[in-house]
Amino acid sequence: MNRYSRHIILEEIGAHGQKKLNQAKVLVVGAGGLGCPVLQYLAAAGVGTIGIIDHDVVEESNLQRQILYGTSNLGQSKAIVAKQRLLDLNDTIIIEAFVEMLTHKNAISHFLNYDIIVDGTDNFATRYLINDAAVIANKPVVYGAIYKFEGQVSVFNYKNGPNYRCLFPNPPSKNDIPNCAEVGVLGVLPGIIGSMQANEVLKIILGFKNVLSGKLFCYNSKTTKSFTISIEKQSNTKLKDIEKIKTNFQNQSIDQICDTIVAKTTIEDAIKKKNSLFIDVRESHELPKAEHLVHTNIPLSLLENELSSIDKTKTIILFCQSGIRSATAASIMLKHNFTNCYSLENGIEAIQNYFKINA
Repeated sequence: MNRYSRHIILEEIGAHGQKKLNQAKVLVVGAGGLGCPVLQYLAAAGVGTIGIIDHDVVEESNLQRQILYGTSNLGQSKAIVAKQRLLDLNDTIIIEAFVEMLTHKNAISHFLNYDIIVDGTDNFATRYLINDAAVIANKPVVYGAIYKFEGQVSVFNYKNGPNYRCLFPNPPSKNDIPNCAEVGVLGVLPGIIGSMQANEVLKIILGFKNVLSGKLFCYNSKTTKSFTISIEKQSNTKLKDIEKIKTNFQNQSIDQICDTIVAKTTIEDAIKKKNSLFIDVRESHELPKAEHLVHTNIPLSLLENELSSIDKTKTIILFCQSGIRSATAASIMLKHNFTNCYSLENGIEAIQNYFKINA
């Protein structure tokens, strides 16, 4: 009674509403910038069972905005650290940590164990995976997205309402849309958007009206302006045949479902490859530099004009800030008959970590 007294004295919640929160089960996919504030406020509010699924570890660049973590957590599993921090905040609830990537093989089975799914991811492939699995499992999805200074919030598949594909029917190319590592993000923005996602979760559990179903709330942190876009439910051919979608989940990988991309490699494997040529496709002013790696710099914007200067007999390892532009570069080179080229996963960060460990 003392822990939740500020809820209980609210006429709209009371003891009955607090019991609803305690009986609810919410799965948060991604314990990053958006997932951190979502998890903190859901735990503090007394949501009875909270699942966290994230395969990443804490990195220094996360600390600018992912407020569940500290310097002492560097290199540790986000899901495990988040669970420990949340249990310290509220040890009366159940926290389930899954140190794994959400895939076509485990998405539906995970979703069936929860009432509400929160999308705290930062890439389109996983967003479509979450959407389609939620439609199959008949679960609402509380969606959030951030870009530089702007954020979005919506609720999909709520009481047979519009889903993510009604807003964005088809995934863009994986190489078209940059993420936070490519373009940056204001540190407080995920806190604002993540808190709004947590608010929508509480509204759903408590049965409040005006859930953001059929609406996309858009916020600009530079101007403090916001607006809302209506989303109409569409007859989406990709979701008409549920059995076919289920078959896809069973027999295909997420990359096959959301478009196949070029071959990737890790820095460890790339270093071992013989006759290799490393090419940085970032702009020349971008930091940090790959100081300890022998490489060539050819910005993506100039790549097609410079192809004639690249030796086709070499194994080409392309890298950028995180792997998006390098994948684009690899696809360009493949079209020009470069048959042995790779995109380096995690880009410059992978290079820095490798040389730090092997210094």
